Amino acid sequence: MLLINGHPPQDGRPPRSPGHATPGPPATGRGDIGNDPAMTPTGHGVDLLIEGVGKRYGATAALDHVDLHIASGELVALLGPSGSGKTTLLRVIAGLLPADAGRVLFGDTDATRLSLRERNVGFVFQQYALFRHMTVAENIAFGLRSRPRSRRPDRAAIRRRVDELLALIQLPEHSDRYPEQLSGGQKQRVALARALAIDPTVLLLDEPFGALDAKVRVELRRWLRRLHDQTGQTTVFVTHDQDEALELADRVVVLRDGRIEQVGTPREIYDAPASAYVFDFIGRASVIEGTVAGGRFAAPAQSGDFDAAGVSDGPARLYLRPHDAAIGAPGEGLDATVSAVHWHADRITVELAIGGQPRLLEVDLVAAPAVQVPVVGATVGIRLPRYRVYPR
Repeated sequence: MLLINGHPPQDGRPPRSPGHATPGPPATGRGDIGNDPAMTPTGHGVDLLIEGVGKRYGATAALDHVDLHIASGELVALLGPSGSGKTTLLRVIAGLLPADAGRVLFGDTDATRLSLRERNVGFVFQQYALFRHMTVAENIAFGLRSRPRSRRPDRAAIRRRVDELLALIQLPEHSDRYPEQLSGGQKQRVALARALAIDPTVLLLDEPFGALDAKVRVELRRWLRRLHDQTGQTTVFVTHDQDEALELADRVVVLRDGRIEQVGTPREIYDAPASAYVFDFIGRASVIEGTVAGGRFAAPAQSGDFDAAGVSDGPARLYLRPHDAAIGAPGEGLDATVSAVHWHADRITVELAIGGQPRLLEVDLVAAPAVQVPVVGATVGIRLPRYRVYPR
């Protein structure tokens, strides 16, 4: 039965025999959570270097020579649709999957040929994977108690570590409860505490909030960000949720078909997408078909054109965010007809049909009393102060 440094298999059943974990570096102590002096995390960070990592399944390249450097103490999101390679990369880092090519380094240590236990990673699953027959305290302590006797802390030290982590995850009064007595968010906090108990080299999270409802997911990811800022743990998490990645991560790695499409801060990824794929995948996007000639983009049947400096001549697409366009009088920018108006709590979205375009264009207006909302069927102009043009 597989153990990940004292973590149970994903079905939550206890193992046949205890696993063990190699000890991590000494605890560093990075301050308190909130105002409670008992909340003294002991996390640490280590550089993570991925060089030319490849992984194939038959003719399919799940990872195609991936290069990535994650700095000590960074929180990095692996973001992409199903089949992009994000979970495969996470499992190669953990040692759950062997790489077919390249290497993985934790600091100065080449971990490529090290076993999962020798890497001493903390791994948090989407489905918590808590032992159902153990209390919260016993689940957190499991990785420490499973170590060989020569490296196992004494009972008092384990108890102190468990108490410290219960305070850190803000569940000190839940020590003697069982997993079925916890909410989904509480279970995930316990799973994180268990992963941190062993002082892991790297903390890895695989869709950690996917099983939670939307409100709890938002609350828990903000809590995780605060927790990370206190522990300084090098953390990599997999998600397909753009909002989650942009809100949580120091940097976002966008993957596509086993390759890295772009790496950058959330602001860089959103405001300066390196490709049409990233622009279309991150956030909401409207697309206008057209042609670039002499550094200018023009759409069919439209009199105006737009700057496209640096884009080669030929078929192209203009991408824009709904909040980066403005509705004006006919003849201003692109001519369009209002096809629908949708009212939301925080905005008004106007759908516009542009002659010769296969898709509707969306423009967001602020939901304020003074905002002028065009009526369906009206002819308007669309001004584009911000956009990006990519070859098609």
